[in-house]
Amino acid sequence: MTLRPLKLAALLAIGSLGLHIAPAAAHNVWLQPSSTILAKAQWITVDAAVSNDLFFVNHMPLALDNLAVTAPDGSLVAPENALRGKLRSVFDLNLSQAGTYRIAVLNGGVMASYKLNGETKRWRGTAETFAKEVPTDAEELKVNESVGRVETFVTVGKPSVLKTIGKGLELQAVGKNHPNDLVASEATVFRLLLDGKPVSSVNVSLIRGGTRYRNQLGELKFTTDSDGKFSITWPEAGLYWLEAATTDNKTTVPAAKERRASYAATLEVQPQ
Repeated sequence: MTLRPLKLAALLAIGSLGLHIAPAAAHNVWLQPSSTILAKAQWITVDAAVSNDLFFVNHMPLALDNLAVTAPDGSLVAPENALRGKLRSVFDLNLSQAGTYRIAVLNGGVMASYKLNGETKRWRGTAETFAKEVPTDAEELKVNESVGRVETFVTVGKPSVLKTIGKGLELQAVGKNHPNDLVASEATVFRLLLDGKPVSSVNVSLIRGGTRYRNQLGELKFTTDSDGKFSITWPEAGLYWLEAATTDNKTTVPAAKERRASYAATLEVQPQ
């Protein structure tokens, strides 16, 4: 079997901020619900992991510190029976409302390295605490700022409209399209938003799960148009992993010259 390139960044640090993603690392970060479409209210289980192969538990668990589950009415749902094991995290959700749930792990913040009295220091935290905790006389200061989202969607009964978040990269279904209404051989139009506005010229990667069992990765690539849109014609049924990343200069810390925004989603495509 040939070696395959791996597409999303790995964990650089897991702490009070949860997940930090950097472009140089190389693992897939994902959420996998036991079901994405339910006929009636019921429980589901969600796996969360960082892996070498898509949806195959073989590397490390995804931290759930910044897990947010949003119900169709906009309220937050508390996960139950959360457990962080050696290779994956897992939690249960009681989905009692009709409509679409958004399950997301948020990540981001500020990371810095510098020298103080000749000694190399490393720091991570929020933009609010940066000025308080990083010395003003720090030498060789290097600052990275990031904002990211790893998510999936589950619908009970009829799909409902998902409200935009307005921060970082996010996926928006266009028109009658919906992330829980995907069918093999049919086309779906999505839009990428950055801080709530369409973002153009962003590269999007799509990979079907089961990469462990095939020699070819089968990656599909797209680029958002001037309105942030791109269209996917699903080649076959299955569980897919979508990821995108971009950079800009909209930092909240003056010392950081660039902000990296990343996004990853797990989407299930049904057979015709």
